Amino acid sequence: MHEHPATKDGKKPVPHERDIRDLAELNSGPVTRFGASLPGNLLRAFDGQIARRGYANRSEALGDLIRESLIRESWESSSGEHIATLTLLYDHSCRGLLQRMTELQHHASAKVLSSLHVHVSEDICLEVLVFRGTAEAVRREADRLIAMRGVLHGELVVAGVAG
Repeated sequence: MHEHPATKDGKKPVPHERDIRDLAELNSGPVTRFGASLPGNLLRAFDGQIARRGYANRSEALGDLIRESLIRESWESSSGEHIATLTLLYDHSCRGLLQRMTELQHHASAKVLSSLHVHVSEDICLEVLVFRGTAEAVRREADRLIAMRGVLHGELVVAGVAG
């Protein structure tokens, strides 16, 4: 893993302070086999999900679940900057919505790094925004956008701690 700057007390950061480079590097190194015991119904449901999602095996699916858990933990416990995407589905014919959305993005405390705009139908659009900022700032801006009149659906996805 890459070298972290030392914390104020000279120690390496704790695991929940991993940044995006660390999460990518978690896939390197030797593979370790381990056993797990689960109720049969839970395992059958998991195997069904694995098949529907197209995983080659349980190990790949379990690795994704572990990475997702590590990212969520870093999001919830870190005061650093994070990268996240916000997907919005909205009615662009709603009066004043586009102006309010644009104004909020230009004045957001979490920086909007990029956006993608898709015309779904004559009145419905999909927008994907990439944010960088503290967890609190990203969540606040996402909530404000999702709550706007004319937004039909919104979902925030955390990618990890910014490096």
